[in-house]
Amino acid sequence: MSCSTEKNFQIIPVNYPESKHSDQVDTYWGQEVGDPYRWMEDDYAEETKAWVGSQNEVTFGYLEKIPFREQVRKRLEDVWNFERISAPTRYGDYLYFSKNDGLQNQAVIYRKIDDEGEAELFLDPNKLSEDGSTSLGGFAFTKNGKFFAYALSVAGSDWRDIYVMDTETKELLTDKILDAKFTGIAWNGEEGFYYSTYDKPGGSKLSALTNNHKLYYHALGTPQEEDVLVFGSDEDPRRYVGADVTEDGEYLIISAANSTSGNALYIQSLKRPSEPIRPIVTSMESNNWLVEHKQGELFITTNQNAPNNRLVKTAVTNLDSTHWEEVIPESEFVLEVSKGGGKFFASYLKDAITEIQQMAYSGEIERIIELPGVGTASGFSAKMEETELYYTFTSYISPASSYKYNMSTGESELYFRPELDFNPEAYESTQVFYPSKDGTKIPMIITYRKGLQLNGNNPTILYGYGGFNVSLTPSFSVANTVWLENGGVYAVPNIRGGGEYGEAWHLAGTKENKQNVFDDFIAAAEYLIAEGYTSSNYLALRGGSNGGLLVGAVMTQRPNLAKVALPAVGVLDMLRYHQFTAGAGWGYDYGTADDSEEMFNYLKGYSPLHNLQPGTSYPSTLITTADHDDRVVPAHSFKFAAALQQAHAGENPVLIRIETNAGHGAGKPTTKIIEEIADIFAFTWYQMGIYFPNR
Repeated sequence: MSCSTEKNFQIIPVNYPESKHSDQVDTYWGQEVGDPYRWMEDDYAEETKAWVGSQNEVTFGYLEKIPFREQVRKRLEDVWNFERISAPTRYGDYLYFSKNDGLQNQAVIYRKIDDEGEAELFLDPNKLSEDGSTSLGGFAFTKNGKFFAYALSVAGSDWRDIYVMDTETKELLTDKILDAKFTGIAWNGEEGFYYSTYDKPGGSKLSALTNNHKLYYHALGTPQEEDVLVFGSDEDPRRYVGADVTEDGEYLIISAANSTSGNALYIQSLKRPSEPIRPIVTSMESNNWLVEHKQGELFITTNQNAPNNRLVKTAVTNLDSTHWEEVIPESEFVLEVSKGGGKFFASYLKDAITEIQQMAYSGEIERIIELPGVGTASGFSAKMEETELYYTFTSYISPASSYKYNMSTGESELYFRPELDFNPEAYESTQVFYPSKDGTKIPMIITYRKGLQLNGNNPTILYGYGGFNVSLTPSFSVANTVWLENGGVYAVPNIRGGGEYGEAWHLAGTKENKQNVFDDFIAAAEYLIAEGYTSSNYLALRGGSNGGLLVGAVMTQRPNLAKVALPAVGVLDMLRYHQFTAGAGWGYDYGTADDSEEMFNYLKGYSPLHNLQPGTSYPSTLITTADHDDRVVPAHSFKFAAALQQAHAGENPVLIRIETNAGHGAGKPTTKIIEEIADIFAFTWYQMGIYFPNR
């Protein structure tokens, strides 16, 4: 497929709303920096709401004029309408799983006695709000399956309310926890559970700084006011605190961190509650996770002295790291470890592709598990007494399917494969390695229809993230099937800042090394252009959150690189990001303007908001955000959109689409997801002069 020349693409005129300038000026290290749109940070202000309304009126007015917009939405809706069933997990007498019939806004939890049993509806989140915007934000069963605690998110907010259900009667208990945030739910037998939250912030609940995370214990049948503070204090605040209880119920494990990388680890006996909380790891210079406790020994995954991670063990009576014994040594590939049936499952990331090894607790390899293909496998966990587990496998062209795995024989059996209007055999994913600016080899997986002509005319989405040790591994996207079937190319580079090659790869894209991330992404675009996959006229840059920063930085550094820029819920004001919600915790990756004059200058040098140059023609841009995003506050996108519209000198549109009653992305209703993607695809194709469908 190539660009359609038969259709007449008219320029749709845009009259941008006025964005008020203020005379706000801040001084950093003796330098004055203007911030004329500071007023947009007040998300509850009437003038902010009015600005949002006026921008949406212009944006949706533009989108409505794209002649095939509704066709795109309808095709997405058609291809989305297939049954999706998760891999099940056993709690008590039941196997629990989630299912979406196709277009339900939220997946529904069902249960059944065994694989062949009749499914029974357990919890339907779709009945909790009229527009489907209330979603499950996490849940936990007691080990025997008697009680079910679940957290609800309203409009995509990170703030959650926790409820408890009796699984036999499906009746709610009187227990209710309000305003938990960044929390898990860890049961202590059937007596109660641990959860995490922040003190109520001053100012806006959506944007005010939240810095002091605390762990509480809630005893069933008691009011929240009586919940006991277990860990965290005003004298020694930690930004992120979480808890887990060992499967045998012996110990509470507490993780405490001040940034998104590195954590301390603590332990407390639940059988001898008078004993104090003891440290396992006090330094927050490494990442540490408890995998298992067995007969007085703790098994811990750590990157302490091992950037690609290793598994160690230590006696509960002798926790100091000098006494740790190595069980699975570090290798050249990044390691993650899970457990089930008395076995460890070592998941290795080999050039962003999964390999799973089954191991004894001694670290001896029992087998390399044969996976259904080349892609991403996840979910290798089960309880100690179980002999089978269920896992999920996916790739860029393979819809997520679940398999039953026998831990004794090593055999996998297909459990569920979805049926949808997409033929994987017609497409291929190819992994390439290309050089970045400094010569570093970067892997990239490129997906397209077989027989693609490398003529430079193929509409291409280059998607990236590059931060916070996050690895982009192959996964199936229903939306991308519509992009691919219309002659599109989808390319994902594993750029620095991610975790694909361990902590060294991560650190190579942090703080003063952040430009490596942008250079890697730019080099990916240049590779796709040089090899004929696409050209600048048919290239779109896409990324969300930290990936929104990536797109914002690249489009300001190289305005002519791509035809379209699609920054979503982006971190775009690098001088003030740490002033909002949990943003201060991102300082490990970014550094802050308060750290030093050098760090301030570095951040200011790439901050998308501060590098827009008046009189420059920027790519056609569709910024997307949401009015209830309390992770990356929408003021980032608001200020960037206002400044971009002010600086932009071209005829191509630079618009912002602001979803209402939605957050950072998690739990977004299916209807809103389809509408947003339809607008993104329609906008992108229209800018490229490509009709839908492209016949």
